[in-house]
Amino acid sequence: MSDLGKELVVQCTDVRKSQSRKVPELPIFERRNWLIHLHYIRKDYETCKTIIKEQLHETHGMCEYAVYVQALIFRLEGKIQESLELFQTCAILNPQNVDNLKQVARSLFLLGKHKAAIEVYSEAAKLNEKDWEISHNLGVCFLHLKNFEKAKEYLNCALQTSRHDLTFMVLGKLHLMEGNTQNAIETYKKAVEFSPENAELLTTLGLLYLQLGMYQKAFEHLGNALTYNPNNYKAILAAGSMMQTHGDFDVALSKYRVAAHAVPESPPLWNNIGMCFFGKKKYVAAISCLKRANYLAPFDWKILYNLGLVHLTMQQYASAFHFLSAAINMKPRMGELYMLLAVTLTNLADPDNAKRAYNQAVSLDQSNPLVNLNYSILLYNQGDKKGALHQYQEMEKKINKLKASSNMPEFDPELVDMAQKMGAALQVGENLVWTKPAKDSKSRERPAPSSKSTTNQQPLGSNQALGQAMSSAAGYSKTMQLSAGGCPIRTQKPPSLPLEPESTVDAGTDDLNKKRELRLLHAHHLLQIVLSPEQVLQIQNESLKWNSLLSNGL
Repeated sequence: MSDLGKELVVQCTDVRKSQSRKVPELPIFERRNWLIHLHYIRKDYETCKTIIKEQLHETHGMCEYAVYVQALIFRLEGKIQESLELFQTCAILNPQNVDNLKQVARSLFLLGKHKAAIEVYSEAAKLNEKDWEISHNLGVCFLHLKNFEKAKEYLNCALQTSRHDLTFMVLGKLHLMEGNTQNAIETYKKAVEFSPENAELLTTLGLLYLQLGMYQKAFEHLGNALTYNPNNYKAILAAGSMMQTHGDFDVALSKYRVAAHAVPESPPLWNNIGMCFFGKKKYVAAISCLKRANYLAPFDWKILYNLGLVHLTMQQYASAFHFLSAAINMKPRMGELYMLLAVTLTNLADPDNAKRAYNQAVSLDQSNPLVNLNYSILLYNQGDKKGALHQYQEMEKKINKLKASSNMPEFDPELVDMAQKMGAALQVGENLVWTKPAKDSKSRERPAPSSKSTTNQQPLGSNQALGQAMSSAAGYSKTMQLSAGGCPIRTQKPPSLPLEPESTVDAGTDDLNKKRELRLLHAHHLLQIVLSPEQVLQIQNESLKWNSLLSNGL
C-alpha cells in the first residue's frame, strides 16, 4: 500500500473516532438556564418557577441565575422583601456582579429604605463608574431624601455619561420642587432637543409655558405632542383648558369628549367639564360633573372650591358653606376661599363670622383688591363707615400697585360699577382709581384677579368662573343697596342671580299677584338696611295699599 493510501486510512479512522464522541454536557449549575430564560421572557411564570425549583434542588441552591430569576418573579408579584433576600443571596454567590448589587439596591428603594439603597449603589459604583443607571438612581434616592444638591449632582453626572429621557424628566421635576420654573423649562427644552418625538416631554413643557401665561408657546408644544400621540390625554386636557380660559366652551367640551374615552375616571377632566357647563350657565349639569369629580378625588381643594362657586352663584348658601369650608381645610392659606366664605356667611345672616373670615382673607391675600371691596361693603351695611373707608383705601392701594407693575387684570364691569358707587357713598368719588372697561371686555381673556406665584396652580378652567363668582360676591343683594343722600340706589343683580322669578305674559292673575307680593316683600327686606324705621313703616303701609288695590283688580 502506498503512503498516500495509508494516510487516507488514518484520516478515516480519526473521523470515526471523533463522531463516536458525545457532546460535552453543561455544568450542573447552568443546565436549565436557557429553559428558565425562555419561559421567563414568555411570562410563563408558573412553569418558570417549577423549573427553577428543580434546578435549585439539583444544585442545592447554588445556581445564581435561577435564584436571580426567582427574585425577579417575586418582585413582579409584589413580594419585595422576599425578592430582596434572594438578590442578597445572588450577591453572596457572585459579589463581583454589578447587576446583583443594583437589584439589591432597587429592592431597598422600593421598600422605602433610601439611605440603605444609596450605600449599596455606592458599592456598585466602585465596580463600574461609567454606569449611568447607578448615577441616575442615586439622584432619585437623594431626591426622595430632599437632598436636592446631591440629587442634581448625580443626575447631571448621569446625563454626562449617557443622556436619557427619564433622567431629564427627573431633573426637571427636581427644579419644579425647588420652585425654579425657568431652570425646569431649560431642562425640558434640552430634553425635547434630544428626543423631539417624546409626547410626554412636549406635554410637560407645554404645561409649564401655560402656567407662565405664554399661550403661544404652550399651544405649539401641546400641538406637537398631539401630533405624535393623538390620544395623549394630558395634552388634550391642557389644550381644552386653554380654550376654556378664552371662553370657547363648546370647543373645549369637544376636546374633553375625546379625553373621556381615554381616562373616564379622571378628576381634573370632570372638574373642567363642570366648569365649562358653569360658563355656559348650565348649573345643574355643572354640579353633576363636579360632584363626580369630587367623588373621584374627595380631597382635591380645587374641586371643592369650584363646587362652592357654583352653589354660591345658585344662591344655595348652605351647600356653598359646606364645600368652601372643606376647601379651606385642604388649602388654609388661600385668601380667596375665606372671602367667598365671608360672602356666604353674609348671605346666611351671620355678619360676625363673615367679618372674621374677611379679616383672615385680608391677612392672607395682599394683592386681590376684591377682598377689600367686599369687606368694605359689608362694613358699610353694618354702619361702620370708618372701617369701610379704610378697606376702600386699601383696595385703592392694591390697584395702584397692580397698575405700577403693569399687571392690571380686567375686572368684571359690575365690580367696577360697584366700586364706583361705593366710592360715591363714602364721599371719595373724586379719587376713584377704577375705570369702567369697554363693553366688549367680557369677550376678551380675563386673567384671575389674584396675582399668585406660579407654584400655586389655579383650578383648571376656573378663571371665567372666578370672575363670575367675584361678581356675585360684590353683587350680593344687601350690598347693592347703598344710600346717597337718603335715597336708595337700586342696581340690578347679575343675570345668574335673579331676585325673583320673571313673570310671563300669559300668567294668571293670582300668580301675578303673588309675584308682585314677592317683589314688594323683597324690596322691604332690602330697604330696611338703609332706611329709618319710620320710612320702613311707611313702605309697609304702602305695600298694604298696593295689596288691597291688587285684590280689587286696580
